[in-house]
Amino acid sequence: MKLIMLGAPGAGKGTQGAILSEKLAIPTISTGNILRAAVKNGTPVGLQAKSFMDAGKLVPDEVIIGIVAERLAQEDCRDGYILDGVPRTIAQAEALEQNGIVFDAVVSIEISDEEIEERMEGRRFCHSCGATYHVKNAPSKVEGVCDKCGGALELRDDDKPATVKHRLEVYHAETEPLKDFYEQRGILRPVDNQPTIEATTKAVLNALNI
Repeated sequence: MKLIMLGAPGAGKGTQGAILSEKLAIPTISTGNILRAAVKNGTPVGLQAKSFMDAGKLVPDEVIIGIVAERLAQEDCRDGYILDGVPRTIAQAEALEQNGIVFDAVVSIEISDEEIEERMEGRRFCHSCGATYHVKNAPSKVEGVCDKCGGALELRDDDKPATVKHRLEVYHAETEPLKDFYEQRGILRPVDNQPTIEATTKAVLNALNI
């Protein structure tokens, strides 16, 4: 099965993608990870991406799509894959199609901006060991202190209210139009966010008829 995970930042795409990856025995392809791997391995497209990153510029769509195509051609993607983080725009979606990369379904996790803001503002991470918590849903035993190593828990810059608002604006302007794009192709599978991770997984599996 070839899937795309869509949804606002903090909607739970990564979490659900990891669960699906295990259930379906197919890899989750995260754009950030493959970009870093391509740069590290010095592939031709990776070196191209590095030249933009070193200059502090955004990596252009054609380079991103080249890296995705390079990764999807690997043996472990033969039976399917889950894309997370790409496409981000209509232009990227069209470029994937032009490269002959097609999908069976696009799972869109539907969640309100208010819920996202509350969720992100409650996230905490340990500066020392990287463990993650949530002040409401998964609090540490002692407030502000990591259960695992005793390190101080912090709010990431990415999760600060002003940053979250900006990320949501970018999502609505650039990425949300993809829902119509894939709806027209008959492969959009909207899934309402549920109160628990397990319930959301169940809704995703139902939407995919699994």
